[in-house]
Amino acid sequence: MYKLICKDGNAKRGEFTTVHGKIQTPVFMNVGTAAAIKGAVSTMDLQEIGTQVELSNTYHLHVRPGDEVVKKMGGLHKFMVWDKPILTDSGGFQVFSLAGLRKIKEEGVYFNSHVDGRKIFMGPEESMRIQSNLASTIAMAFDECPPHPATREYMEDSVARTTRWLIRCKNEMKKLNTLEDTINKHQMLFGINQGGTYADIRIEHAKRISELDLDGYALGGLAVGESHDDMYRIIEETVPYLPEAKPTYLMGVGTPANILEAVERGVDFFDCVYPARNGRHGHAYTNHGKMNLLNAKYELDDRPIEEGCGCPVCKTYSRGYIRHLLKAKEMLGLRFLVTHNLYFYNKMMEEIREAIENQNFANYKKKKLEGFAAEQGN
Repeated sequence: MYKLICKDGNAKRGEFTTVHGKIQTPVFMNVGTAAAIKGAVSTMDLQEIGTQVELSNTYHLHVRPGDEVVKKMGGLHKFMVWDKPILTDSGGFQVFSLAGLRKIKEEGVYFNSHVDGRKIFMGPEESMRIQSNLASTIAMAFDECPPHPATREYMEDSVARTTRWLIRCKNEMKKLNTLEDTINKHQMLFGINQGGTYADIRIEHAKRISELDLDGYALGGLAVGESHDDMYRIIEETVPYLPEAKPTYLMGVGTPANILEAVERGVDFFDCVYPARNGRHGHAYTNHGKMNLLNAKYELDDRPIEEGCGCPVCKTYSRGYIRHLLKAKEMLGLRFLVTHNLYFYNKMMEEIREAIENQNFANYKKKKLEGFAAEQGN
């Protein structure tokens, strides 16, 4: 259940109650594709850095170790040793990203596994069964993420099919949540709005899926090649047609600046691989832009990544030491940067929530963006 606490303009401050605890929104979900954060960050670390929600990938866990294995191990929460909410995406994005390995039909999608080439079929019912086996808190509906650019005709056909698939997902989840051997009988379902950069298709789809009274609604198919301006335009034009009294989730986005812009337009759930991926490449997020710790100027720098940062890395280790670890190709250096970056994102979301409560979001956003755009002088 979603409770809208307050608004500042279109920015929403909410609380989402789940069987695995309450989620304070806006929230950034830390991405653990295969039930682990890339960069050797454990669930104990996630607890320490203020993570509210972990996100795992249905397709990848179905391929390896297998959702039946996870079910036999007691579900994702027990498997990972994580007691807070988990969101599982549906496998629909792999329809987009594994374009060379799949065929889309009305019944679902035929894949070749990226691991061993074996044939896999996934449709709405299969996706719901897999996610039920994983026993996540929130399951995403199975959809197609259309390519960008796509013709209007292709987009209309794709969105219509995604709507038909969503109804099948809802019906299947309702059934699964009543089965005796289902681990999480309170699993929630989020639907996904599609339509590319065609605002009218997006709006009509938003109206249609809103009628289904789901637990939450996502904007999918963005950050797939369109400009930031187009993405912001679509968010701004579509969100008013999604239920204000339900969570709105912008999938796979994005940079700190992207998040600020989307919060201003009414989005309150986010996920992105950027903080972990950039950390693994030696980059740290700070309030003064991104830092490349591989730069020679940090060799003798005994300061933390960011002065005043409360993350466990900045409390203890210097830029010079972290740079040494990166240059020596020690995994510890990557782990430190991923930990710092995830903490930075989680802390920023905490600040955003406070700014909305204080009716000060516009000023907070302006100052934050000015900091990100500043020349990195550290």
